[in-house]
Amino acid sequence: MPHLAFDIGFCSQLGKLQGTVKQGVFDAWEKFERLTLDQLFKDPGLKLESLKRARDPHIRTIRIDQGTRGVVLAPDSGDTYVLLRVMPHDKAIDWAIKQKASVNTVTRAVEIRDIAMLDELTPAYERIAPAADQRLFTKVSDGDLAALGIDETTLRQARALTDVEQLEVFAPYFPQDQREVLEYLAAGFSVEEVWRDVVSVSLAQVSPGDAPVDTDDFATAIHRTRTRIALVTASEELRDILGKPFAAWRVFLHPSQHRIAYRASYSGPAQVTGGPGTGKTVVALHRVRHLLGHLRDGDRILLTTYTNALVAALRSGLASLVEDETLRDRVDIMTVDAFAGRVVSTSRRPLRGGEEEPRWEQAARATGFSGTGQFLAQEYKHVVLAQNLRTLEEYEDCERRGRGSALPITSRALVWRTVEKFTGRLTADGLRTYLGTCAEAADLLESGGPRYRHVVVDEAQDLHPVQWRLLRAAAPSRPDDLFIAGDPHQRIYDSKVSLKAVGVRVAGRSTKMRKNYRSTHEILSWSTALLVGRPFEQLADDARNETLLGYRSSLHGTRPEMLGAESEAAELEGLVERVRGWLDSGIAAGEIGVSARFNKNGDKAVERLRQAGIPAARLRGDSIAEADAVQVGTMHAFKGLEFRCVAVIGACVGALPFPKAVTPAEVDRLQHAADLLAERCLLFVACTRARDDLYVSWTGEPSAFLVEAGV
Repeated sequence: MPHLAFDIGFCSQLGKLQGTVKQGVFDAWEKFERLTLDQLFKDPGLKLESLKRARDPHIRTIRIDQGTRGVVLAPDSGDTYVLLRVMPHDKAIDWAIKQKASVNTVTRAVEIRDIAMLDELTPAYERIAPAADQRLFTKVSDGDLAALGIDETTLRQARALTDVEQLEVFAPYFPQDQREVLEYLAAGFSVEEVWRDVVSVSLAQVSPGDAPVDTDDFATAIHRTRTRIALVTASEELRDILGKPFAAWRVFLHPSQHRIAYRASYSGPAQVTGGPGTGKTVVALHRVRHLLGHLRDGDRILLTTYTNALVAALRSGLASLVEDETLRDRVDIMTVDAFAGRVVSTSRRPLRGGEEEPRWEQAARATGFSGTGQFLAQEYKHVVLAQNLRTLEEYEDCERRGRGSALPITSRALVWRTVEKFTGRLTADGLRTYLGTCAEAADLLESGGPRYRHVVVDEAQDLHPVQWRLLRAAAPSRPDDLFIAGDPHQRIYDSKVSLKAVGVRVAGRSTKMRKNYRSTHEILSWSTALLVGRPFEQLADDARNETLLGYRSSLHGTRPEMLGAESEAAELEGLVERVRGWLDSGIAAGEIGVSARFNKNGDKAVERLRQAGIPAARLRGDSIAEADAVQVGTMHAFKGLEFRCVAVIGACVGALPFPKAVTPAEVDRLQHAADLLAERCLLFVACTRARDDLYVSWTGEPSAFLVEAGV
């Protein structure tokens, strides 16, 4: 009985396929399950056709619906075909005739390369190439490349390359496993490291007694390519994948992501960084899945992040990835603050927004300190708690790195008395700060022992040093203790941290992902312009700043659309028109997100959309808005989420940056700069939630961030 499997290249298209095309894919899969091979070739509806000008007879096409065809890999033997892509008729034919399938002699996996494009590029690059000793892979021998799975065709092409930029030109057309090997060698990894971390991952399914690879045996190779090919065995499973595109990314990982998530073990804390859409959260979830398979009796995992909205998304993601509820119950998913509250088990109420600064002012009046409440709150957060200072002597001796406001040593005793007055009154009134609770919880764990075998952290860039101290104490220092995912470019809170200073050393266990799997090139380049040229500190200790250099997407679409409205009513009307256009094009309401800087703007957007007959719901707290409604939330609430289409509204002067969120330069010049950068990152985060379409609007004058970026 024949079967139709699915390549990861097809899965990346799921979010863009119309309903009729998805139904056509399902119908085609059912025919493969129901008909014999002879019947498939004769079926007039499927039209399993070879191509006259094809570079490879194994590449054929099938009919999906009127005007749409699927490109499939058809082995000479065996009964499993692989759907590679779904495209409009002419584009499908044009793409199919250029492709060539092969079997990697080392990983034994199926690979697809655009042989026509590679044959066109190679002679031109060979003509302009410098001497052999000045080329990209001159230090890697032919034998080592062959041992890593580089075949003779790719070897010739690789030997023509001079630098990483040229490799990026060739990379989209190279066979998948070989491309990965070359990219990691070009990034400075040794042959041994590439074998261990890239090639050996694909070798996990090869038994020692297996016969030498038969490069013509596609049937066997298809079943070995589990990191890129999904073998769907039930109609319900396929309907779930087609109906929930994001769930497909919980099933499939790019080989580089798979290498990180399913590495057998890390010798200590490990870190993965990357820009929005590079799959850090998916990798973190898969890492949890991997760790679950190796837990001993009594061991538990903490999966933690910064906000409640992200907790809800992580719970949903893990449920789609780990079906066994008993196994899933061994993972506690909560914010770091919630974990601290559980450790401390305090009945004291946390301070609400706006309550802390007046209490600092009250403490200052009691001690006679003449500075502002804002200064004291920041000094407590960024110096006292960040450095875990416990005595006046420690405070007098500390360095106030990152603080742009002078404080003579002679004034520190008064500041310390004010801190003691503030914390003492909190305790007396049955109150606490979130960070103060984290500090107390860290103390308890450091003295009483850890509670988890593994800790996995998502959106790590927003955590404060005291929260890191808590997480370090939550798991014993041993292999696979902490797995950290984050992106300094998405730091929307003003916390900065040296992981080494809090006992988290990731040297030699840090990976950077640069390829965006979510947003189109047009959305990515537009959004990246908001940040270009700004310095970003890495999560780990490094003399270099984090950059967006090499951050890229191979997906393409339309450029973001902008609207400058004369009035708020006109801006809301423009939003209604844009959302209705998306709905009319077949996009589901739940795949549309509307993001605003303030709750009041979100409330007005919900009201106006509902008046227009468009279902809309607020995204709040730890719950995801109903799937059949446009989801509306603040930019902070959108962090870590994704939508097919995103409208960012209210991007005007006075909102971005929001003056009340920015420390005046005369109070603290360094904090002023950090606050401005956090506001800029907030807009960047909101815009990069979009997969296919981005719409940005404002009333009156646009935000200075938009003007400076030239967008």
